[in-house]
Amino acid sequence: MCLEVFGDRWSLLIVRDLMVRGYRTFKEFEESGEGIATNILADRLESLEQSGILSSAQEETDGRRINYRLTRKGMDLAPILLDLLIWGARHEPADASCSLILKMEKNREEIIAEAERRWRERDATPLIPRFDGEVARHLGRRPGKANSKG
Repeated sequence: MCLEVFGDRWSLLIVRDLMVRGYRTFKEFEESGEGIATNILADRLESLEQSGILSSAQEETDGRRINYRLTRKGMDLAPILLDLLIWGARHEPADASCSLILKMEKNREEIIAEAERRWRERDATPLIPRFDGEVARHLGRRPGKANSKG
């Protein structure tokens, strides 16, 4: 069942963006810099909702806008997602936020507790700052593109 839910990279990236980056809307996911096609994004959001990982609701101030939120089942992925971020920081040093993630490893329980608090309080403040164009230029990379390794 687990691989059916997370059998592709997009589903896990959506969960990461909900939990770590504080994204809530289709537009935020679409503009995340990952390059996901809108039809794939729509499909993955629907699949994650059907699996009980996230829920969706119309925004109170604008009924045309849908906000996505992790469910309790989705939040239970926090320790696993943190472990994946730490693993990536150790073995894929092209990511701009590696040093921050490795610092998070030392404070693992506090980070998970903070993710839980933000979820309970519906606080969309990112746990990890967005990898923006200025950081990318400083590293000699294009925003949203990781260095490829053969």
